[in-house]
Amino acid sequence: MRSRYTDYIREDIGSGDVTSELLVPPRRRASGRIIAEEQCVLAGAVEAFSVFEELGAEATEVVKEGTRAEKGDVVMTVKGSARALLSGERLALNFLMRMSGIATLTNDLLHRCRKINPKVRIAATRKTTPGFRQFEKRAVSIGGGDTHRFGLDDAILIKDNHIAIAGGIREALRSARQAASFTKKIEIEVGTVDDALTAVEEGADIIMLDNLAPEEGEKVAREVRSANPMTVIEVSGGIRPDNIEAYASFADIISLGWLTHSVRSIDFSMDIVPE
Repeated sequence: MRSRYTDYIREDIGSGDVTSELLVPPRRRASGRIIAEEQCVLAGAVEAFSVFEELGAEATEVVKEGTRAEKGDVVMTVKGSARALLSGERLALNFLMRMSGIATLTNDLLHRCRKINPKVRIAATRKTTPGFRQFEKRAVSIGGGDTHRFGLDDAILIKDNHIAIAGGIREALRSARQAASFTKKIEIEVGTVDDALTAVEEGADIIMLDNLAPEEGEKVAREVRSANPMTVIEVSGGIRPDNIEAYASFADIISLGWLTHSVRSIDFSMDIVPE
């Protein structure tokens, strides 16, 4: 049966791993250790396991996904056909590197911000790698973050271009409220105090303060909460690891594309030895 990893494996192997086929006898067996080359929150282990299993090898967990691995830790072991281990090595490491990078950054930012505001949530955006969103979003979740929307069908989020086409904030919110199910919350993006207060008047459940400096964002948040303390406030736009803490005191949710579009991968290696 075709699995979701088949295309990823085919992309890397193509018509065959010519080097391994030339150098490694088909019945040669081997074992391998995957090692964290730096401290991280481990993510992507499920995907790495699946790659090896698809190729007929067996992987064993050593470090639990979602926990911290130290530099030099063996995070998993693998055994099986030497060809399978060699063919799956790069793809398995790619999953671990990318996803652990996202989980580690998410977790680090969450801890930093919760020292300021214990209730704040750190969320991803849709600024993901095409075809890899499910894995990047899962890594955010493993790191303790919120996945936000997986796609446009997940939630009602009225952005600036929607507002422009609808004819204004009031018109956009009224149309959304009339058409939406009572189970759906409505979020709208605003950039000024006046727009935020208009959105509160029209019953927006979540107000996203977009591309506001921290000082301005705090001012708008204060006005919104004065008008309706139940309104959820999200901040987004221009938020990076070096300025995120400036938003933590007044935001309920901080969403940043940095988690998936600018994250640095974690280094892993794999040692393989013949049995």
